Amino acid sequence: MTTNEPMPEQTEAAPKKGRVKTPRQPMPEQDPRRRRTNFEEVPRGYSEETAMLEASRCIQCKKPGCVEGCPVNIHIPAFIKLIAEGKFIDALLKLKEQTALPAVCGRVCPQESQCEARCILGKKGEPVAIGRLERFAADYARKHGGVPDPAKAAPTGKRVAVVGAGPAGITVAGELARWGHEVVMFEALHLAGGVLMYGIPQFRLPKEIVQYEVNNLKRLGVTIHTDYVIGKTETVGQLMETFDAVFIATGAGLPVFLGIPNENAIGVFSANEFLTRANLMRAIDFPRFATSPIRPRRAVTVGGGNVAMDSARTALRLGGESTIVYRRSKAEMPARAEEVHHAEEEGVVFHLLTNPVRIVTDAQNRVTGVECLRMELGEPDASGRRRPVAVKGSEFVIPADTVIVAIGNQPNPLVPQTAPEINTSKWGTIATDPVTMMTSKPGVFAGGDIVSGAATVISAMGQGKMAALAMHRYLMGGDPPQ
Repeated sequence: MTTNEPMPEQTEAAPKKGRVKTPRQPMPEQDPRRRRTNFEEVPRGYSEETAMLEASRCIQCKKPGCVEGCPVNIHIPAFIKLIAEGKFIDALLKLKEQTALPAVCGRVCPQESQCEARCILGKKGEPVAIGRLERFAADYARKHGGVPDPAKAAPTGKRVAVVGAGPAGITVAGELARWGHEVVMFEALHLAGGVLMYGIPQFRLPKEIVQYEVNNLKRLGVTIHTDYVIGKTETVGQLMETFDAVFIATGAGLPVFLGIPNENAIGVFSANEFLTRANLMRAIDFPRFATSPIRPRRAVTVGGGNVAMDSARTALRLGGESTIVYRRSKAEMPARAEEVHHAEEEGVVFHLLTNPVRIVTDAQNRVTGVECLRMELGEPDASGRRRPVAVKGSEFVIPADTVIVAIGNQPNPLVPQTAPEINTSKWGTIATDPVTMMTSKPGVFAGGDIVSGAATVISAMGQGKMAALAMHRYLMGGDPPQ
């Protein structure tokens, strides 16, 4: 189907009973034996027919809990209804009313704990595949010529600086540009996109999709300066001399390490460095790209989140054995169940209830292994998860030449260190008003991981939407045009 007209048999809603009986449609995927050797995207996406069938499962609740579960309040039943009717372009336009990055969020957001967790069908069966349908609508539009650029309000004469071109920054820039403000973005790296470019692997989020969205910003008139480090090239205070408002979205790019002996050995990497080399700097395409690749023969990744899954699956694709070490059980893993499942399918080995205590090295200070302790679960800690307790005398060594530490990140400290007038928390995050996202410095706003700590793409976008609205009101004294 190449038109935006409804298919005749889909123009009338299917009976609720029939919708409930239709099973959730599986997502086609690359075979694990093949995909572990390449960086092509793993899920293949729905066909038009499958998307319409899945969309027909939505019972169009009068009080949809799925919308309440979405951090940016997408009109979920409305866009799904349009897909069920074959109005794919209209579905994307409905999505774009609330989200700047539907193709991204449809791939990487944890729908299972947000919108889909509130779907009424999930109470007795499987929820509607909201994320997969969001991805389908965005991909369909992109492959069929895109959608018209949104209408822009008349120029306001106000200038806004956005520091950081990740999910929060992209959201703010798009909203404010639509409302008539001149927006200039400053990105420290050589490509815009933030964590979408340097953190998430190609097999989960193709980089051409991110750059497509970045180009949409440029078509709105947003200027993007790359290789421009605020805190070095200029400070926030200097920006405020030439801009009417500033939004800080510098993320959480400071890696956390284990603090165990020999962690400075040759062959130990933060997940940030490992993934940035592979994704942003294209070491996976060496020698076509000049970035020297990390070629592990035996890689051990420490951690149980999505970043750990990304690191371990990337290491596997670079040709070596890949193992994950996690100190709790599988039930406590913060990673998405889908990512854990994909890693297992591809052959990543999981050492659960296992805690690293020392990096083993040779005479040249190169990694040869990771000494670990077996753990057992005790009482719940402050996170609500059962606390891991060491089993005495259970030491053992996992052979390795590469260790990737993926246990979390801290806020990027550069901007706060060079802007002492902006208050920060004891964790190094920028303190903001929870409603307006304004910092202690008038006219300076912040959002995303630099405020919340390392979190999800969609939560950063949610804060970006809040900040954009407050910034417009700050600049103009009223609500933005519709």
